[in-house]
Amino acid sequence: MSDKIKPHHLERKAILYVRQSSAYQVNHNLESQKLQYAMQERLQQLGWREIEVIDEDLGRSAAGTVTRAGFERMVAEVCLGKVGAVAAREVSRFARNSREWQQLVEVSRIVDTLLVDQETVYSPRQSNDRLLLGLKGSLNEYELDLLRQRSLEARREKARRGELLVTPPVGYVKTEEQHWEKDPDRRVQQAVLLVFRKFLELGTIRQTLLWFLKQGLQLPVYTQQGETSWKRPSYATIYRILTNPIYGGAYAYGKTEHTLHYENGASHRGARRKPREQWLVLIPNTHEGYVSWEQHQQIQRAIAENVRGAERCGSVQGGSALLSGLLRCRRCGRKLTVLYTGNRHGVLRYVCHRGWLDSGEPRCIGFGGMSVDETLAKEVLRVVQPAAVEAARLAREEEAHKQDEVLEAWKRDLEAARYAAQRAQKQYDAADPENRLVADELERRWNQALQRVGEIEQRIEQHVHGLGKATTPTQEEFEELAAKLETVWNCADTDVRLKKRIVRTLIHEVVVDVDAEAGELILILHWKGGVHTELRLPRRRRGQNSKQTSKEIVDAVRTLARICSDEVIAGALNRNGLLTGRGNRWTKEGVTSLRSHHKISCYGSDKREAEGWMNLTEAADSLRVSARTLRLAVERGEIEAEHPLADGPWVFNRCELQKEAALNFVERVRGGKPDPAIPNSLQRKLWFSTT
Repeated sequence: MSDKIKPHHLERKAILYVRQSSAYQVNHNLESQKLQYAMQERLQQLGWREIEVIDEDLGRSAAGTVTRAGFERMVAEVCLGKVGAVAAREVSRFARNSREWQQLVEVSRIVDTLLVDQETVYSPRQSNDRLLLGLKGSLNEYELDLLRQRSLEARREKARRGELLVTPPVGYVKTEEQHWEKDPDRRVQQAVLLVFRKFLELGTIRQTLLWFLKQGLQLPVYTQQGETSWKRPSYATIYRILTNPIYGGAYAYGKTEHTLHYENGASHRGARRKPREQWLVLIPNTHEGYVSWEQHQQIQRAIAENVRGAERCGSVQGGSALLSGLLRCRRCGRKLTVLYTGNRHGVLRYVCHRGWLDSGEPRCIGFGGMSVDETLAKEVLRVVQPAAVEAARLAREEEAHKQDEVLEAWKRDLEAARYAAQRAQKQYDAADPENRLVADELERRWNQALQRVGEIEQRIEQHVHGLGKATTPTQEEFEELAAKLETVWNCADTDVRLKKRIVRTLIHEVVVDVDAEAGELILILHWKGGVHTELRLPRRRRGQNSKQTSKEIVDAVRTLARICSDEVIAGALNRNGLLTGRGNRWTKEGVTSLRSHHKISCYGSDKREAEGWMNLTEAADSLRVSARTLRLAVERGEIEAEHPLADGPWVFNRCELQKEAALNFVERVRGGKPDPAIPNSLQRKLWFSTT
């Protein structure tokens, strides 16, 4: 018995602290656990009769990163002065960090509690023992750090060689040669491939998820036991498949890092995904991938571009704004925002007001978006028109493949369900019929498997029935649609998301500005190939809308009202194929309403005679020349006249016919041999031979 043990120590109880660092040690290092519990005999030999065992911290590390309820309870008991000694197989079991170790030593010194291990008894009140305990605590902490560092470096070196394989993701298995191979289950392989195909087709993770949910298809996941389970897909499931580089045939390690933060005095562990340039290891083409490494990188760029930001337009949305995320203000460099105004929020408008919202700066520019979208759509169609026929052929092939892939997925599910039903039947047949507890459970599983087979067969029947109703367009119909590309584009049934994806495929961004003096919008199109195109559009002023009559028609009516009645003007407008702002034919009442709105004077014969207005026939009679000769003179610029409509009357004024240029023209026509109606230096004269 040690001379450090006094009677007042034995009067108090002793605490035996038992701890192992991980659950693996608890389950497998049983001898170490038995040795720790055997310390009760040593305490009894030292003279203690009341011994309390604290083993609540089995499976918890003493490095100071996790909360140990058993250790805290032991320290609390020591602080109350109820403990004469605390014991452990080795003192490193108490703590492997200086904070908790020094806390235990200092508290034990104050209340005169001994520390006991397998070798000796320590009294913290003695300077030599306190020095020895301090050294042991520092060495225990250093030993833990050294072991952790060596283990981490060995792990990293193995990862740099591409040989550190941990848990395989769904679709892969780990071979005995420490290599990744595709899952031999063809159903799993096709399900993973289908995720990549649908993303490349739809462009976003969310749309891919919605497609799987709409079709009722399931995706495989690995359970903790390593078995394959089929579940309803979630966003996280599809995101992990699309972003994991292993599916591109690459080996990657060090993609995440662990973080530690404290809240209310408690430590909390977290994980953060690091940028690709900070990964520890990335080795392409180490095994067979579901997509090529180039396709995987293309998918990562598409996912990154779907995140809206200062330099990214984000994923396509369901709104009608064709240029959402593509317009950039030429004045401040910020992206323009989309607004939907009007009573029903259906009027599109682009504005640049981020500076006003964020910093209180003056508003930049704003304009209606309908005319801008229409103009940009025409430019895009002009570019893609030459490849429309080839696109139509590819669309037909894709449509046929799209119908097949859903049916093939259901057939694979049906094959797996039938196998599960047959397996359940074999298990039921092999069971002892008299053991009803087992037979009833196997019968229930068999019935569930048969029910699953029936559900899949019903879904396949519904799918095939739906395909029978939907007629697949022929090659001729696709080519006809390609020839009418603008009609297809403007059709109300055309998916706006598809149109936006086409625009973003061709155009990088559009820099826009407003010329207030000229009343124009200046658009600079930055195409993906590096070509720039500048467009100028008339800016719609306040009060104008898409249903208004064009300015050209108003000017034509103002000119024709000098010599024609409203009924004649309506006929001339219809003859030239011009329509009202709402797309209707012109009538006498429509012309009258237009004149009244724009304050255009009505036609009157007396007013016409007083102001000297006349048509082509009347002007020719006034000059005593033919109408054709006068028209040619006007086209040559010798006499001024107005011709507002291509298929409409000419408008002359008496003052123009009395000017010197008109009088010289008349004199030249009346005198001598007239010149050819259309002078031409290359025209030859006819000379008849007299011989």
